[in-house]
Amino acid sequence: MSRPLFVSLDGPKGVGKTTLLEAITKELRAENIKVIRLSEKKSDPFRKETMALVNRLARNPSRDLELEVCQRFADSRAWISQHVLTKQPPDSIILMDRWYPSEAAFRQMVPFAEILQLNIERNVQAPDLHVGVVTAPEISWARAAARTRGLSSTVIHQLEEHVACTQAFERAVAEHGWVLCRNEGKIEQATKQVVTEIYRLP
Repeated sequence: MSRPLFVSLDGPKGVGKTTLLEAITKELRAENIKVIRLSEKKSDPFRKETMALVNRLARNPSRDLELEVCQRFADSRAWISQHVLTKQPPDSIILMDRWYPSEAAFRQMVPFAEILQLNIERNVQAPDLHVGVVTAPEISWARAAARTRGLSSTVIHQLEEHVACTQAFERAVAEHGWVLCRNEGKIEQATKQVVTEIYRLP
């Protein structure tokens, strides 16, 4: 490879994305493939300021404020694209925990087409493979509730909101041709699906 392969995993809360990322990493490294695990959250130097804005949005929802949040996240991804992704070894596979597809799940007022355009305008790097991880919302809600940190969401507090978030994300997956991974069965099945898709990349 002349550059790293860039793979993003996105989805609603509680779909088992972190567990799946760990399993994919283990599988690829067993084949002596260099894997770089990154997360948007930990790579973003402006996270504190952006999350303060998200907290404001949670307290006082408005389209203008949600758009500002989307712009801030797009600015952060542009920074990550330029200062983090370009520094990774060319013979590696970058597995990114959340990227702009996640906005399709968590934004309620700004259409995803508008959010996508914000990222395109800022030259945010497009993944070579988008993986949308989902479960039935009742399953992911129960999983999240069972975690010690709970749902850990600033913007979703009720099952009905989580159902809407899941449905919106699945629509975006279908509309944009992303790979849909249903992580409801054994983790080995979901891992095999994603790893197979990665091996198909040129």
